[in-house]
Amino acid sequence: MRVEAALARIALVLLRRLGPVRASNFAGRLCRFVGPFLPVSRVAYANLRLAMPELDEAARRRIVLGVWENLGRTAGEFPHIASLRENTASGPGFEVEGAEHLIEQAQRGGSVLFVSGHIGNWEMLPPGVSAYGLGFASFYRAAANPLVDRMIRDLRNEAMGEPKPLFAKGARGAREALAYVARGGRLGMLVDQKMNDGVEARFFSRPAMTAPALAAMALRYRSPVIPGYVRRLGPARLRIVVEPPLPLPDSGDRQADILSLTQAVNDRLEAWIRACPESWLWLHRRWPTESSQP
Repeated sequence: MRVEAALARIALVLLRRLGPVRASNFAGRLCRFVGPFLPVSRVAYANLRLAMPELDEAARRRIVLGVWENLGRTAGEFPHIASLRENTASGPGFEVEGAEHLIEQAQRGGSVLFVSGHIGNWEMLPPGVSAYGLGFASFYRAAANPLVDRMIRDLRNEAMGEPKPLFAKGARGAREALAYVARGGRLGMLVDQKMNDGVEARFFSRPAMTAPALAAMALRYRSPVIPGYVRRLGPARLRIVVEPPLPLPDSGDRQADILSLTQAVNDRLEAWIRACPESWLWLHRRWPTESSQP
């Protein structure tokens, strides 16, 4: 455990010394070379055949290579997120498209749910949104090694500028998040992974078990749901795209409204992914196992 943590600290020091651009390039190239040889790449190919059957094998291979490169760049940029500045003329930095939606929410106040997926460098979302006075709590799966986990949490807090609650995934974390939103808290959620005990919505025109918690919270407290994602413009140069709040259904049928809002979120995720397939983490088993075998 301590050896693993020591290696992680060494990697962190090396990436920081490289600077944001070289760290992004180095980690991106390394993962692009190594990743396709790992067994999990078979999951990505299976998902692509299922979700985008119109692609030929060459196109799928280009996407999988891009997935690994983006994942590597995201890891390489992570130690530098706190140092990225908004609206730099060139080089490392970030910009926000749709910032007016964040400004409006900051003026309005109250609870809000930010929704996204593992697209581009998703680690840029918390500090980028926090820059507009809207720092938010989020769900979190702790690393197996508590020493490594502490390093990751410290990096995220550094990027945010202040610590925010992190709710463990599971029933207890869901209850804590619900109470937090009820008190007017802001919560961010990445909802692009499979949840076996979720609701069945459509994703890429196929049934996909999807977490209903975001929709349930939004409808219970009439909290705005603001979708957004990160588009990669270059090494350590990122654009946060913020979209208008999603309409909240109010048919009087709670379950139907939850499914409707959940589907609306899936539709936004699909649109973003189709626009740039290599930016999404296709490495998760998103669809039923029997439908996604390679």
